[in-house]
Amino acid sequence: MLKNISPLISPDLLKNLAQMGHGDEIILADAHFPANSLSSNVLRADGVSVTALLKAILPIFELDQYAPPVLMMQAAEGDTVNPALEESYLSEIIAYRPDINIQKLERFAFYKQAKTAFCIVITGETGKYGNIILKKGVQP
Repeated sequence: MLKNISPLISPDLLKNLAQMGHGDEIILADAHFPANSLSSNVLRADGVSVTALLKAILPIFELDQYAPPVLMMQAAEGDTVNPALEESYLSEIIAYRPDINIQKLERFAFYKQAKTAFCIVITGETGKYGNIILKKGVQP
């Protein structure tokens, strides 16, 4: 039994987080994300919001110091993102890295980047554009 690991982090997710190297990316995706058509390494966290998963992962995951460490999918033209969703992500992230701003990536560019991600975690998040990329860094 491991201590201080959130029960929201499944054994498969913990294994993937441990296997990731500097610069590898993990996507925490909403329930609508086409993960299986983009990657062969897809994990499930059904019923878990992205915000809750961020809260569980960030204490054990070093964000990159050199490249943009956090990217979120940008809403398509004429569409909107619930600002409370983005604020909930940001509040979890700045608890660990106060200097971070979430950068946006156009939807199809996000899909293209997803093809090179180490893994994609499908969550129970139902908010539109609730997808976020975390880039792993090294411990300072």
